[in-house]
Amino acid sequence: MKLEINVVFIRDKVLKKIISAEQAAKLIKDNSTIMVGGFLSCGAPDKILDALSEQKIKNLTMICNDTSFQNADKGKLIKNSLVKKVITTHIGTNPITGEKMHSGELEVEFYPMGTLVEKIHAKGSGLGGVLTPTGIGTVLEEGKKIVEIKNKKYIFEEPLGADFALIYGTKVDKYGNVKFEGTTRNFNTSMATAADTVIVQADEIVDCLNPDEVVIPGIFIDYIVERGEN
Repeated sequence: MKLEINVVFIRDKVLKKIISAEQAAKLIKDNSTIMVGGFLSCGAPDKILDALSEQKIKNLTMICNDTSFQNADKGKLIKNSLVKKVITTHIGTNPITGEKMHSGELEVEFYPMGTLVEKIHAKGSGLGGVLTPTGIGTVLEEGKKIVEIKNKKYIFEEPLGADFALIYGTKVDKYGNVKFEGTTRNFNTSMATAADTVIVQADEIVDCLNPDEVVIPGIFIDYIVERGEN
């Protein structure tokens, strides 16, 4: 009987806090760096981003695969001038990003997709950085440290982390374990390991996932937001 009480106590201690999208948005302050999951709108935490786009936040740095579309999820943050700098792989689907970049209103730092995700992996894994041959002989190597190994040159890329990671999960249990369906996992899995505070938006919150379903362990998750029907 004593053992059962101890087990219940431990399980209660690891339950994650379930908050609204509005409460999640209010955790983020001016000048924060945020990582945002999703490939375009696939696997993007849209409700959290909708709530954040309505806040009077200033000077955000956003790390993301793309800036989505001008009236959707990540694109709304750009449209509403909440972001001062975006670190990304492409912006072609959102003309407003390009307009703000050319006018000088928005700083855009580009990386090849593989390089960006490996920089995030490096932060999440506690590594000092990564070496990549991608970009050698191009503008991508300008200002970077070049390392030569066995007569082959590599660009040294530093780890990339954030204050907050805003990610998505198809199903999330009350302990923060995350399941994905299809291609929705994309950047979400890497970003969950590389931020000080991780907030996951769930299509559905369940009591406990089957261990075989878990892609992101709950140890990485701080808060859960349920998307809801609308």
